[in-house]
Amino acid sequence: MPIHVRIPQPLRPLTGNQPTVTAEGATLALLVDNLESAYPGIKERMVDEAGQIRRFVNIYVNGDDVRFLDGLQTALKDGDEVSIVPAVAGGAS
Repeated sequence: MPIHVRIPQPLRPLTGNQPTVTAEGATLALLVDNLESAYPGIKERMVDEAGQIRRFVNIYVNGDDVRFLDGLQTALKDGDEVSIVPAVAGGAS
């Protein structure tokens, strides 16, 4: 069973407007690499030049923020759900 990846609206043009895709990877880093193979350009929107998750991108595995787990080295297993969520900034002044 593959890993389900929820794609936010700003990245959907890269996935053919699919809100959810499936991919594989034993770690989040491998999953991101596999997403890049299937949907070119998605990795640069998620990971910076230093290989770190971009500040304005939040990634969750089964509802848990990977920044509080093992980041891109977070282990994944079949059936997991990965959610990519762009950070929201701003507010009332």
